[in-house]
Amino acid sequence: MDNFLATKPSGDIYTKQIRDFLASNFYIADVKSLSATESLLDQGIVDSTGVLEIIGFIEETFGIAVEDSELLPENLDSIQGIAQFIARKKG
Repeated sequence: MDNFLATKPSGDIYTKQIRDFLASNFYIADVKSLSATESLLDQGIVDSTGVLEIIGFIEETFGIAVEDSELLPENLDSIQGIAQFIARKKG
């Protein structure tokens, strides 16, 4: 199993947890159609308050601190971006 996880692209191991969090905390009409790469803000799923909820989720779930300098769209505006951000911080 460790070899399987090691071969997955950076961040993919966190995608399901992030998707599950979004589905349980934000209104998403069709969770299965939620793109991992599209902007959560542009899709209307998350607003500025929602970004704060995502930061809280990241800090509590993964035990990492999100610094002010890391509050960037590439880190927090898509499932893939969030997953890769977590992977970098945990790495």
